[in-house]
Amino acid sequence: MTSASGLLAVIDMQRVFADPASPWATPRFADAAAGVRRLLPAFGDRVAFTRFLAPEIPTGAWRAYYAQWPFALQPPDAGLWELADEFAERTAHVVDTTTFGKWTPELSDRVGPDGRLVLAGVSTDCCVLSTALAAADAGTEVLVVADACAGVDDDAHVKTLQVLDLYRPLIRVTTVDDLLAEPRP
Repeated sequence: MTSASGLLAVIDMQRVFADPASPWATPRFADAAAGVRRLLPAFGDRVAFTRFLAPEIPTGAWRAYYAQWPFALQPPDAGLWELADEFAERTAHVVDTTTFGKWTPELSDRVGPDGRLVLAGVSTDCCVLSTALAAADAGTEVLVVADACAGVDDDAHVKTLQVLDLYRPLIRVTTVDDLLAEPRP
């Protein structure tokens, strides 16, 4: 297996987004999961999974957000926040945040000052987008793997990828096949 460069950040592949009965279900979660499964071997231990969690007490604009989504006000150990079953064993490095963006100091340190961040997961139009923009602003090379991501619907996914592609060369939209075919130095 060819080794891909950079750190793979797998964004929010959690039960709350996988479960079709969840108010936050991502319709193409299984497709994104299939892309993630293909990427994992190429990154070895250079993988971080992220989890979106509700804050204990929402503040600011998050109060209105959780007034709209009160089901989500559950503690970090609640089942809905667990990684989806197929990824549950990959807990060597998990970054938990109560924000959409996952570009935390912890993730930044793992990438390094001249590193590359490869993004996959859900949802393209929320947490992937928020993470990509923050990382790019910090000067990190960002690749978003289109077929290893899924949005709240197909239209939002496609539109977000189009917007992200406007940020070239800071952000590049790619596919699993193209990323795995890149020559390694």
